[in-house]
Amino acid sequence: MNEHSAPTANAMTVDVEDYFQVSAFESYVSRENWKNFAGRVEHNTDRILEMFSAHQVQATFFTLGWVAEHYPDLVKRIVSAGHDLASHGWDHRRVTNLTRQEFATDLKMSKEKLEDVSGTEVNGYRAPSYSFTRENEWTHDVLLEQGYAYSSSIAPIKHDLYGIPDAPRFSHRYAEQRILELPITTVRLLNKNYPCGGGGWFRLYPYGVSKWAINRVNHKDQEPAIFYFHPWEIDPDQPKIDNLDTRTRFRHYQNLEKMEGKVVKLLKDFDWQTIPQVYADQLKSAA
Repeated sequence: MNEHSAPTANAMTVDVEDYFQVSAFESYVSRENWKNFAGRVEHNTDRILEMFSAHQVQATFFTLGWVAEHYPDLVKRIVSAGHDLASHGWDHRRVTNLTRQEFATDLKMSKEKLEDVSGTEVNGYRAPSYSFTRENEWTHDVLLEQGYAYSSSIAPIKHDLYGIPDAPRFSHRYAEQRILELPITTVRLLNKNYPCGGGGWFRLYPYGVSKWAINRVNHKDQEPAIFYFHPWEIDPDQPKIDNLDTRTRFRHYQNLEKMEGKVVKLLKDFDWQTIPQVYADQLKSAA
């Protein structure tokens, strides 16, 4: 592959959760209090659907079972627009806080609810906050037991809250080679992995840095990139959570007002498809 060619497509993904459900707010907003917040996930996700439609992009939507229960019509609109529906767990509990049986129950509940609402099969999963770690290496075996085919749950970086720094950077297999793991994309510089697949880093970095990094992955590594963002990230008017510590406040609210414009640039500058489209051959061989 020469310097100016690239894979036919990168994988665009969306983690469908509301602003008050993020892992960083767990110690500030209890799940029992979620009912007291006015939901914004439906409106924000509809805006994303409009963005994708305008640029003829199809994506994988990792969606909470909780969202499917409360906004079934939204899930139906995602599927009717031709996108891939996948699970983000039931109510955004980090897998590091679950036992093996609790994780199995979470997977089963979310898969059944998403499939019941959408009328389509759900084969993919992304752990909240990339919470597959060295301490819970049974996770992929449980995914196989619960009928999943692929996961995008590992961040091959060093981070204070998650990550497996020495994990493979690109697609690899677990659980009798039958679960395809698709780590969030990193760029390798000076023997260290740096995140370039979305989230807070994308909001923090100048757009040109992210564009360069994805191009480097496509050209130097000759691999597709996997990008992710959340509906709340294009919503600078979301209500503010009180009494957050400085780090959490910065990570959540940094550059929200710039996010939508930067995503639109990505949609224009790269070719994007769903995970099952980009990794069709690997998923077929794993079946």
